Amino acid sequence: MIEPTTPALGARVSGLHLGAAGDDEIGMIRAAVNDHKVLFFADQNLTPEDHLAFARRLGDIDVAAFGPKHADHGEMTVLDQTAPKGQGADAWHTDNTYVRCPPSYTVLQSVLLPPMGGDTCFADMYAAWDALSPAMQELLAPLTATHDLTKTLTRAIADGNANVDLASMQATYPPVHHPIARIHPETGRTALFVNGNFTTAIDGLAPAESDAMLAMLLAHIGSPQWQCRHRWTEGDLTMWDNRAVQHFAVPDYTSRRIMHRLTIAGDEPKGPAS
Repeated sequence: MIEPTTPALGARVSGLHLGAAGDDEIGMIRAAVNDHKVLFFADQNLTPEDHLAFARRLGDIDVAAFGPKHADHGEMTVLDQTAPKGQGADAWHTDNTYVRCPPSYTVLQSVLLPPMGGDTCFADMYAAWDALSPAMQELLAPLTATHDLTKTLTRAIADGNANVDLASMQATYPPVHHPIARIHPETGRTALFVNGNFTTAIDGLAPAESDAMLAMLLAHIGSPQWQCRHRWTEGDLTMWDNRAVQHFAVPDYTSRRIMHRLTIAGDEPKGPAS
């Protein structure tokens, strides 16, 4: 059963254990995530092996370039935090947009939760684009923006969450340029595609113009009109489409919170002029 959580986005999926999902169920999940952008599955409690098996049925695993990994499964990022404020997830963002082909889906399971807090918020980037004025859409539609890992990786290294050399990573992952108006390859809808963790400039504008425009768009993304908020219980699994939503992990806890994250390989973003 699929039950929408808000008019904008999000749906709870019940009566399905992902470790035993058949082809029909996988097809239903793909259709549902196109419709609702983010799906919530309660009481999954998948082992890392089952989590990986489910994710692989959605596509190839896209291994994050940095961040702590599971000791036995290097494809899996482990988010293990007690002091999350300022560590990067507490800003509206899309996962790993510093690569040419950012992930399509993220599949995140809660393993250990604090007594309270640690919710994740999601925002509908179709709705964010649609809410811009026609004049603003016309201005932005042909433009691209620069996405760069430097800011987020510098913070991760400083916090001890990445054991890599910054200069080597910058050479391996140089800045990329993605359309601001991204056309989803399956739904054909347009999503606003800039985020606070990796987008550094709007291409073709003077620095002052770029800074002002980007600040406006990042503030626009956070409107509650197109948000939903998920309160986790241990064993929940949440899946979302990075091409259509952004997320924000609320840093309001001081007890340990552990999450297992897998991302699925995606396509090169295309805009209206592509």
